[in-house]
Amino acid sequence: MMKKIMIPMMLVAFLIAFYEQQKTNSNVYITVGAIAVFMYGMMRLSAKTPSKNQDKNEDDVQ
Repeated sequence: MMKKIMIPMMLVAFLIAFYEQQKTNSNVYITVGAIAVFMYGMMRLSAKTPSKNQDKNEDDVQ
């Protein structure tokens, strides 16, 4: 369910950030906001990815 919302939201934020950069008088606040939304979405999606050290015991991990 979360992927269905986050991926389109990240795509829109990505497109808005690039569109703002192409304008001659780009608004910095819109660009920063779009990048922040994109990074938040990446953080939420990558939090579900398991760590490669998850299966190992704590003794094996230094």
